[in-house]
Amino acid sequence: MRFVDEVEILVQSGRGGRGSASFRREKFVPFGGPDGGDGGRGGHVIFSADAGLGSLLDLRGRAQWKAADGAAGGFRQMTGADGDDLVVRVPRGTVIRDVDQDLVICELLVAAESRVVVEGGKGGLGNVHFKTSTNRAPRKTTPGGPGETRRLRLELKLVADVGLLGFPNAGKSTLISVISAARPKIADYPFTTLVPNLGVVRAGDDNSYVVADIPGLIEGAAEGKGLGHQFLRHVERTRLLLHLVDASEAREDDDPGATPLGRWRVLRDELRRYSQALADRPEVVVLTKIDAVSPEVLSALKAEFLAAGVEGLHAISAVSGQGVTSLSAATWERLRELAPPLTVEDPLGV
Repeated sequence: MRFVDEVEILVQSGRGGRGSASFRREKFVPFGGPDGGDGGRGGHVIFSADAGLGSLLDLRGRAQWKAADGAAGGFRQMTGADGDDLVVRVPRGTVIRDVDQDLVICELLVAAESRVVVEGGKGGLGNVHFKTSTNRAPRKTTPGGPGETRRLRLELKLVADVGLLGFPNAGKSTLISVISAARPKIADYPFTTLVPNLGVVRAGDDNSYVVADIPGLIEGAAEGKGLGHQFLRHVERTRLLLHLVDASEAREDDDPGATPLGRWRVLRDELRRYSQALADRPEVVVLTKIDAVSPEVLSALKAEFLAAGVEGLHAISAVSGQGVTSLSAATWERLRELAPPLTVEDPLGV
């Protein structure tokens, strides 16, 4: 299934029904007077968060969405039926923005959360409202209010607790496949991951957290190079970042920017250029693929990172499982110290 995280659509609410110009007609009541009812309200356009959806793909093939119009009023002061509301279902984490006003209308973060984004037109008034002492048989009514049209841009930002960052082939997909039930594509070439992946990590019998894996970043991502810059929005809502650094890239003859420490610094700079708030997010640095380096090289790497001010450094091999359990437990403990998650229910709403 294709992953779509941005789409633009035109939505229109329903028009209100016209008021009725009706008069009471009954035997032995020659001057019954006006009894025209009001028109019904036009249908609203409502957006609702659906936990079963993972992308905006269903909205890509339909550019215009319109709610039903309200019905006209009837005799005996009967109000016309309201127009059916149009409910547009979107994934959790969708940001709804008005294109013309460049204004964020709302964000739907919780499963089953709904918002009226465009209100339907009001129903018109029947002639019963215009009766006076001097005009006992008014024929005046009002038309229903027009529906409202808005051009919207929908942006999906995945709701996750932990975000995985790193250069291509740093081991992000392998790690999420080991600690969760997610099964991303894994291969030994850059940009294997083309779309974000979510995985639920169980921390004991009753606790869990959600991890988001995005395509690998490269130097210049803030200017649009590579693939990861397109998906950085998906880690904006995370509470903790796991920055994965490939320890097997350690070489004595490498230039400073190509060493594991140098690559970590490059991506830290890219994060700052993309969003200072994201750069300030709590971070855990993880050395990966330690099964491919000698103990002496690993010890030297750890010393370099500690000298650079990195605290809480972890070293793992997702293939052999070394250090993975302790990393998962430490991640859960760190999350407990941070702000509470967006919801208290199952993080994926299932």
